[in-house]
Amino acid sequence: MSNVLELTEIPVIETDNYYLRGLTLEDAANMFPFMSDHETMKYITPHPVRTIKELEASILRNLENFKQKKEIPWSIVHKQNNQVVGMFRFHKLHTWHQKAEMGVVIHKDFQKKGVMTEILPEILEFGFNTLGLNRIVGDIFADNEGSKRLMEKFGFHKDGVLRETDFDGERFYDTVVYSMLKSEYRVGLSGGK
Repeated sequence: MSNVLELTEIPVIETDNYYLRGLTLEDAANMFPFMSDHETMKYITPHPVRTIKELEASILRNLENFKQKKEIPWSIVHKQNNQVVGMFRFHKLHTWHQKAEMGVVIHKDFQKKGVMTEILPEILEFGFNTLGLNRIVGDIFADNEGSKRLMEKFGFHKDGVLRETDFDGERFYDTVVYSMLKSEYRVGLSGGK
């Protein structure tokens, strides 16, 4: 997977209504309203960032992980008004095993509006054909019905349920692991269109 090793900057990925560009420290102010919102973050963490400084520190970690070839973080921008409406990243990126996990946060005003349905085909294209990944994973909270529907719509395979893998300080949560292999990629896309 030499393509990942050759990335010196985060490439732009474009769709009809959105573009994904490299996450920057300057995005913190625009992202803070949704990255700090408990409802938006409920399937990601029970402890969202409380200050812009915390978010800036998180973004710096994302960018450091990119330099170390462990992650590719993007901001999702709406073309019509240049508003940052979300964040997407390939993380747990492993060049030898040619795999990555998807992570996404969408502003609550843009949830259930088809943002991920529109950008996921381009993300999969980039992951499988540009990065040369063999496996792309969606590891989601079992209660996250929207993400489950998205994975199934695009033909991801349900690998199984991991029991009580995540703890928020009060209770444990099951997670559901979905994956798509490069050999399954075209079949999965036909279900998403």
